[in-house]
Amino acid sequence: MSIAEIQASPEQPGVDETLPRRRWRVVWWSAVAGFLLTVLWSARFVDSVIGDTVANSLLGHDAENTAISGIGAGVLFAFISGLAGTFTACNIAVFGTMAPMLGRAPTGWDRTRATLRPLLWLSVGMVAVSALYGVLVGLVGTSMPQFASGPRTPGVVPGYLVQSMVVFGLIGLSMLYLGLAALRIVPDPFAERPTARMVFLGALVGGFLIGRPFPLFRHMFVDAAERGDPLYGAGAFVLQSLGNIVVMAVLLALVAGVFGGRLARWLSRTPSRASTVTAAGLVAAGVFTVLYWDVRLLAFMDLIWYPALWR
Repeated sequence: MSIAEIQASPEQPGVDETLPRRRWRVVWWSAVAGFLLTVLWSARFVDSVIGDTVANSLLGHDAENTAISGIGAGVLFAFISGLAGTFTACNIAVFGTMAPMLGRAPTGWDRTRATLRPLLWLSVGMVAVSALYGVLVGLVGTSMPQFASGPRTPGVVPGYLVQSMVVFGLIGLSMLYLGLAALRIVPDPFAERPTARMVFLGALVGGFLIGRPFPLFRHMFVDAAERGDPLYGAGAFVLQSLGNIVVMAVLLALVAGVFGGRLARWLSRTPSRASTVTAAGLVAAGVFTVLYWDVRLLAFMDLIWYPALWR
């Protein structure tokens, strides 16, 4: 056997074909993508243009400035506001994580079912966090930082944004760690427990409700807090989370049914592609979340400078 053949042999000891050869390059470029996204991201466009337009169209009135008149209206508002808040970095990361899981089943329906199974476990983690948070809001919501209102003061970070910085910072660091773990740069606590990984990712999605300053989310929060009903709070926030992922679920089902076979073949051609796609999505989303909520937010409060195109 020649030297070239030995170097090309997939059976070389110590070589894992399921990992990219240049793992830190994947991390670097994914981190750069996350940073650039913070520069380009416009909260006003995502929240007002997309979020408010979707909610106003589906509800038939000004969703943000119209009082929630009753439990039925609150239930409907909870789901619609979650649907309007679909575009989050966490959802994008979860989509990228689940894409390599698309099965190689022979039919589109079988692939769709194989894809929806991990999505079901993701919903378990998400619903658990949402329900617990809703109960807490129903019990003590009026005393929580997120309930506070009033004009923002330049140079001062209000309590509810401090809450957002802490919660979203932890979510971002968690996604970043999972991205590094997908490349085996750090230990993977879910290496033998893929179901637990999906439950944990679902908990991160549910965690986006905690302190998110999206006006429609806050409107729902205030309504649940003022009612003081833990059961209503739990139901409302669960519905809000379910609305938050319904678009992603539909897209995953379509991708699995229509393009799943092609995607599975593309991923299988190079064994390292699945781990690369998974890691890239999580690292990019993690870096974006940390930089946007813990660094760029300070620039928004006129405390530091950050290279953002939009305010």
